[in-house]
Amino acid sequence: MLIHPTYKDKFDTKITLSIVVIFSFLFLTTTLVYSQDKKFIVVLDAGHGGNDPGNIGNGYREKTIALKVVKEIRNELQKINDIKVILTRDKDVLINLWKRGEIANKAKADLFVSIHCDSHSSNAYGAGTFVLGLHANKRNFDVAKRENAVISLEDNYRERYKGFDPNSEESVLGLTLLQEENLDKSFLLAADIQQNFSKALKRKNRGVKQAGFVVLHQTYMPSVLIELGFLTNKNEGKFLNSKSGQQKMAKEIARSIKKYYNQLKLNTVAVNDQISIENTKVDSSIRDEDKLDEEVVFKIQIASSKNKIQLKSYNFKGLKNVQRVKVGSYYKYYFGVTTIYNKVKNSLLKAKSKGYSDAYIAAFKKGKKVSLTEVLK
Repeated sequence: MLIHPTYKDKFDTKITLSIVVIFSFLFLTTTLVYSQDKKFIVVLDAGHGGNDPGNIGNGYREKTIALKVVKEIRNELQKINDIKVILTRDKDVLINLWKRGEIANKAKADLFVSIHCDSHSSNAYGAGTFVLGLHANKRNFDVAKRENAVISLEDNYRERYKGFDPNSEESVLGLTLLQEENLDKSFLLAADIQQNFSKALKRKNRGVKQAGFVVLHQTYMPSVLIELGFLTNKNEGKFLNSKSGQQKMAKEIARSIKKYYNQLKLNTVAVNDQISIENTKVDSSIRDEDKLDEEVVFKIQIASSKNKIQLKSYNFKGLKNVQRVKVGSYYKYYFGVTTIYNKVKNSLLKAKSKGYSDAYIAAFKKGKKVSLTEVLK
């Protein structure tokens, strides 16, 4: 993928330093929760494939290198029993961009990592990691545009991506909205990957950047896209095409994923058998005539789990003011606490739009769950 040279190394270096500082701070202050009842699922995505070779700088094939690196990462991660690895492709085939995201979503993955190689008309070199977001400059937009252009090779792509034009900045910018709640986590992983590349492998650090990649937009979990380096640079292309280079890059990526996973485990809280209600917020900005019963409170139950999850919006797909209720050995999570029935119906629609397809309205009177049917009589 040949790209017009507009890259600014000094700018990216400043961004990288800032991200590393933020990364260190957030890992100490942000509570990330991982369920010990299931394996930590990582979906690894080798870019391109089949009749889409990706870039072929110096005769090297991006699709081949990406797949080999992905398999090396899998080998490293499979050494940990609690991690399950899924590949979007394990051979030379083209997987549609929407399908790659669908694979991760159906697997209920905890992490999505897409592997690519960069190219440039200059002798540029170095590794960079992208998260979904607004383009800081034309270079970022060009990278996203080139990677997104593969959709034209897909069957019925005009219908599947109706209204999306990979050459339109407006179309690409619109992709960022649904991934906002995962952005902080994606940045954490991306920053650590870049740090490993630069410190352990002495690779040029091109920083953590944001751009509108379709493949990242399709996922519902923290996601990053890694450009391993430039195949158009003779030395870097040779390194990335070598088994040694592929193993070294894969090892550092796997190391960052393991660190991310271990951080989640450290913040898992043991459960107990006491019943408690936390972070209860009842909407008081209502009219008396809107209430069905002064003592009835409506809530949307969005989840039930044995795990005590921190009440942060990024843990609940952006939903705010979530309530946690401990009942026996399970925690139940509620959203949209209010005494107005019409308002809780709107909250139900919002929860479902965020992906909580099994969410439902629950009614409580004097702290006890009651039949919604009886309340509405």
